[in-house]
Amino acid sequence: QVQLVESGGGLVQAGGSLRLSCATSGRAFSTYAMGWFRQAPGKERECVTAISRNNINTYYADSVKGRFTISRNNAQNTVYLQMNSLKPEDTAVYYCAADKVPLETMWSRWAYEYDYWGQGTQVTVSS
Repeated sequence: QVQLVESGGGLVQAGGSLRLSCATSGRAFSTYAMGWFRQAPGKERECVTAISRNNINTYYADSVKGRFTISRNNAQNTVYLQMNSLKPEDTAVYYCAADKVPLETMWSRWAYEYDYWGQGTQVTVSS
């Protein structure tokens, strides 16, 4: 069992930055690929970014490329999402998720493949 706790959300003006953290408990954090998803009111949950077990392979949605950066610290069982140049359309609840994968290079953009989810943290970007 893995528990995920997000933090770092809040209200920020357009153009500003936020850094989300996702602390995990349980064993073998390094055996999970990690992802950040978001869901805005009335919209489906979408994958923003994902990172492989080895902290090398990453995926970014087109809408956040060049602005968001995912990273992980396997020693501290934590994954981060640095969000720069925020836009009002980035407003959503952000969730981190863990996907147990056999290979250290794997990652997924599909929510149904993830095994564990955090409770979410609200990010609001004002114009």
